[in-house]
Formats: sequence, structure tokens, C-alpha cells
Amino acid sequence: MAALLNAGRVRKIVCSYPRLADGYVFERLYRAGKVELELVPQGTLSERMRAAGAGIGAFYTPTGYGTDLAKGKETRVIEGKGHVLEYPIRGDVALVKAERGDRWGNLVYRKSARNFGPTMASAAKCTIAQVYETVELGGLDPECIVTPGIFVTRVVKVPRKGGNWTPAASVTRGISGRAAGTGR
Repeated sequence: MAALLNAGRVRKIVCSYPRLADGYVFERLYRAGKVELELVPQGTLSERMRAAGAGIGAFYTPTGYGTDLAKGKETRVIEGKGHVLEYPIRGDVALVKAERGDRWGNLVYRKSARNFGPTMASAAKCTIAQVYETVELGGLDPECIVTPGIFVTRVVKVPRKGGNWTPAASVTRGISGRAAGTGR
């Protein structure tokens, strides 16, 4: 993330807590007004991504009502309880980490990687999945696939320990790019 921030490729960060490995980079850019920050409660963050993937235009949530997080947002009382109107978060690019994938982009996750990866994959225009293992088509148990390939544009196999990205030969085009006719 720090490399993208340093290169000026990030204009806004939407997160529940702005804690990054190289946090000094974000802090410097934020204080200089070069990057925008939107804090969102974690459950609301997840729901905003899910809403984008599901095509939902907006939704009301009681979380954040009456706090600084609701400033400037539409509010409404529903059944006697205050709610805040939240809009979907759509990404241009989603970078997700999965345990295994096939060339069509079907993904299987391990542990907490399953929390936001599948949701963000459905909410982005282009999803690049980093996987430790690629398998042949049919090599994944259909009952274990969490993210179907229709949401994945590229699959990149990386080594499990150390090192950076593997050579370009390991990049696999997901079926969604071809099937949608996007030319990606």
C-alpha cells in the first residue's frame, strides 16, 4: 500500500482504522492534504462493499447515528431509531489474497482472508487475486469455492514465503474478462 501511496496512485482511503505497515507514508500524505481519509465502522464498511456487488443503490444503518461519522450524511428515524444513509463502495481495482484458485478465477480462501476478499471482488470493476496455489479446472471442490470466477479478472500465483510477485508467465486471465467482452 505504501508503494501505491508514494507513487501518487491513491487519492482516497476508506477504512475502519487507518493502520498500515508503513503508516508514516500515509500520515505524511494525509497531513499534506494529498490523500483523503473516510473512516467507516467495520460492519458498515463490509455492507457498503456488499451493496456495491449486489447492485443496491444505498441503505440505512443505525451504526454511527449521532456521531461525527454521520456528519454531512442524510439521516432518518425508522421505527423510532436513528439511521444514517450509506452508499455502496465500488472499487476500480480489488486486490484479494486467496489460498487457491483455478484459471477461471474461482477462489478458495484460508481463515480471515475470507472476510473481505469475496465481498470486495464482487464490488470492483477489476479483481486481481493473489494465490499460493493454482489448480486445474475441476480441481476445486465446488462446495468450497467462496468467490466464483465471474468476479475475478486476473489470478497471480505467488510463492508462499518471501520474495515478490512471480514472473508474468504466472498471470492467468480470469474468464470474467473474456466473457464480459471488456477487453481486459
